[in-house]
Parts: sequence; C-alpha cells; structure tokens
Amino acid sequence: MQLGMVGLGRNGANMVRRLMKAGHEMRGLRCVSPRSVEELVKEKAVGLLFLQDFAKKLNKPRAVWLMVPAAGGG
Repeated sequence: MQLGMVGLGRNGANMVRRLMKAGHEMRGLRCVSPRSVEELVKEKAVGLLFLQDFAKKLNKPRAVWLMVPAAGGG
C-alpha cells in the first residue's frame, strides 16, 4: 500500500518507519523541519517539501495520514 504522511515530527517519523518495515510505500511531507525528511529519505521513504509535489507523488486513490501536534504544542 502507498501512503502519504503529513507531519514528520517524532511520532509521524516513527509511524513512517513502522509502516515501511511492514512493506508499505511511504511518501512524507515536512511541516517544520526539512531535516526530518532527509532522515527518512535515507531510510527509503520518498521525501517531499511542497504540498503540490506531495499530491503528484501519490497514486490515485490517494491515502494521506495527517499528524498534528497536541494542544499547546508543548
């Protein structure tokens, strides 16, 4: 299965790693830090920096997982 992950912080990045280990093809979009994308690319994820590219790199029908910080961002 191909899946896109928006939000590659600690939780999002770890979820991408788990899904890749399970055989899923992952696309990741950074929200804050380009470094998180670079780290996952080294692990065979497809890293993207712009939403337009993200949509183009996902096959239809697209499946996207959105990770958002908890209230307070703390």
